[in-house]
Amino acid sequence: MTMLDPGAEDLPPIPGKRYFTIGEVGQLCSVKPHVLRYWEQEFTQLQPVKRRGNRRYYQRHEVELIRTIRKLLYIEGYTISGACNQLSAASGETVDAAGSNSRLSDEDVDELVVELEEIAQLLRA
Repeated sequence: MTMLDPGAEDLPPIPGKRYFTIGEVGQLCSVKPHVLRYWEQEFTQLQPVKRRGNRRYYQRHEVELIRTIRKLLYIEGYTISGACNQLSAASGETVDAAGSNSRLSDEDVDELVVELEEIAQLLRA
């Protein structure tokens, strides 16, 4: 708990149902609906199902993601772009200069490991 969000520890448990409305998610995560709609634009991982009349329905994993975003922004003090980077790093994605997400291939990971080992060797010298 920090001064940014004094009620951080008081979030209710997530019920065992399949879909949640934006109002329910707002209550479960202590975030207003207009903030959730804004976060959908900023965080590509957040994609609720839209049904009749463009109504949003969130699944449990999205509610958990929203709680993570809330923690990054309100408790840990990240900016929106910093939180995006944290989420991307946690999921193994990279964000390019244009802001689009892409997965690292195995070859890319292998190349990065080799480069990092070379850098570590240079630093030891």
